[in-house]
Amino acid sequence: MFGSLGFTELILILVIVLIIFGAGKLPQLGEGLGKAIKGFKKSVHEADVIEAEAQAQAQVTAQVPGQAQPTPAPEQGTVATPSTAAPEQPPVATPPSSKA
Repeated sequence: MFGSLGFTELILILVIVLIIFGAGKLPQLGEGLGKAIKGFKKSVHEADVIEAEAQAQAQVTAQVPGQAQPTPAPEQGTVATPSTAAPEQPPVATPPSSKA
């Protein structure tokens, strides 16, 4: 599909982009695209590292079957609540008092 794009087609696409966005916006557009690609690569790399750490942790816990397994720590941004706590009750709305 994209393998058949020649030099002429690429120049035509560049001219159309230049007409649509203008010469002043092209550097900003390229910078934003570069940052997006860099962020995507970083997140993919971090996901691989996190997955490898999880597999290593699973192997360590599987090798020691006699010990109690530790409880996982809550993820960042979450609130750990004890399981024995009573659920929160919603506030009770009081009817407006009428003054006669």
